[in-house]
Amino acid sequence: MIKELKFTISIFLLLFISVNLYGIEISRVEPPSWWIGMNNPNLQLLIYGKDLKDTKVKTKEKGIKILSVENADSPDYIFVNIAISSKLKPGTFELTLFRGDMSKTINYEFSKKGQSGKYTGKGFGPEDLIYLLMPDRFINSDISNDNHPEAKEKANYLHAYGRHGGDLNGMIESLDYLSELGVTAIWSTPLLFDNESNASYHGYACSDYYRIDPRFGDNNLFREYVSKAADKGIGVIMDMVPNHSGLEHWWIKNLPFNDWIHQFPAYTQSNYAMSTHADIHASIVDNNRCTMGWFDRAMPDMNLNNPYLLTYFIQNAIWWTEWAGLSGIRVDTYPYSDKNAISQWTKAIMNEYPTMNIVGECWFSTPQEIAYWEGDANNRDGYSSYLTNVMDFSLQEAFGRALKNDGQPGWGEGMFQIYKSISLDFIYSNPFELMIFSDNHDTNRFSEVVKGDKKKFKMMLTMLATLRGIPQLYYGTEIMMKTEDGKLGHGEERMGMIKKERFTENQKEIFNYTSELFNWRKNSRAIASGSMKHYWPYDNFYIYFRILDDEKVMVVINNNTKPIEVDWNKISESVNTGEVGTELFSKNQVISGNILTVEPQSSIIVEFMN
Repeated sequence: MIKELKFTISIFLLLFISVNLYGIEISRVEPPSWWIGMNNPNLQLLIYGKDLKDTKVKTKEKGIKILSVENADSPDYIFVNIAISSKLKPGTFELTLFRGDMSKTINYEFSKKGQSGKYTGKGFGPEDLIYLLMPDRFINSDISNDNHPEAKEKANYLHAYGRHGGDLNGMIESLDYLSELGVTAIWSTPLLFDNESNASYHGYACSDYYRIDPRFGDNNLFREYVSKAADKGIGVIMDMVPNHSGLEHWWIKNLPFNDWIHQFPAYTQSNYAMSTHADIHASIVDNNRCTMGWFDRAMPDMNLNNPYLLTYFIQNAIWWTEWAGLSGIRVDTYPYSDKNAISQWTKAIMNEYPTMNIVGECWFSTPQEIAYWEGDANNRDGYSSYLTNVMDFSLQEAFGRALKNDGQPGWGEGMFQIYKSISLDFIYSNPFELMIFSDNHDTNRFSEVVKGDKKKFKMMLTMLATLRGIPQLYYGTEIMMKTEDGKLGHGEERMGMIKKERFTENQKEIFNYTSELFNWRKNSRAIASGSMKHYWPYDNFYIYFRILDDEKVMVVINNNTKPIEVDWNKISESVNTGEVGTELFSKNQVISGNILTVEPQSSIIVEFMN
């Protein structure tokens, strides 16, 4: 009996020593670092490891106060709430986790706010040109990272939905090219690690919210990219996706809380019925299906009504903004989240960076639906998204309808589609802050819409540069890039960018046109800040003005198959007889009242200076 007791005690001591030897196992601490001097002095750490339930946390640093340590549903997570004193000096500090006789010390860094990036919180506006690119489909500068041992999907350069190898180094190398084009802000589709086994190139199924996809580079290279862009006067807009993660995200197999994601007895996809948010007659069941259903089978739907998850995403957005020095954020699938939760997310970020911009993807065809999501909209239910900008899908669709036909279309067709879209601007609280575009990564390329018609394409570019709003140019639009096989669809529309030295003569022509147009735009006060007046488009002939003080820009779009003379009497309230202007491309002098003929399917821009 004594021998058995001694043996038992020996085994117990051995196990005790073994447990203490290994201590507390920690796999992740997120956010990985933070800052002193934030408007919100509180921080919530997600700590993930093994058997962390009831683990306590302490620190000797007086400027860091542990407010609480909270368990999750999973025993492998704790959430640590911290208050940070504004008097805390930057540095790395010890946080000690302990439970019983076990302990683990982690080092956590605090830096001073505002010293990470050159453009932190700068924002963007109507004076800017935003360039949208897809990193994997842009420029492949470093073929060594096309595959990565941690990445499930390997490069497949010939498959429309495969990895093609574009990377951050390619984006850095292209900064001079974009600067030449007149670009002042870059929005790239997500750069974070997407470890899905298929179609991971688009990045919208995130596997790690704090890690740049290793096939693009790493976190430090991303920050270098943002810094080098800032050196050229270009801000960086980061694409963020709080609505859903990827199925391969590390937390999916071990959720912190049972309600971390929306779960159903059987797979339930969103009905995509975003209108239910504003619809006063909408049923709860339809709205719930929109916000709780999964966007795709590989994209679990995040429950932003879980306060820990909401805080996680708020801090993640702030972390990238501060750490990299972002100018803005583009939010994917904004109305697919619970509208009150996502507005809290937006508000928290804007409270931290009141001068930056957050633009929401609110994909609706009508201005009425889009306007509901403006941050300062006067909605009957009192709702505010707190967004500074929304995307004008109504105008994007109007571009296609207006230019698909020419000649003298029937009532309500042709250029009337543009006029009609703009005439509904009274719906918006600030139409000049809308992001306008002809195409993006989710639509058909505009070259396909107009079936390769170069004249129509130039008319679109003219309007994109001169109508109210903030223009966004999709990569390759500046060279009228089209699908190689004429097929349409996401993969086909997202083909690889062509380097400038390989441009054809037609591509050079469109590039030069685009470059001259948008570089002129950078210096036009009337375009950046002026009012707008437009005239009914008789005969598929559309005239509008942008006016600011003594600067006036007249834009004429002739989508007819015959030349048309400008009727100066019709537009006399905008320009007086005898005013002298200069046409942008030809440099010809224009005197109002004199004969001015606009060739078929062409546009002119006349700049009047008093």
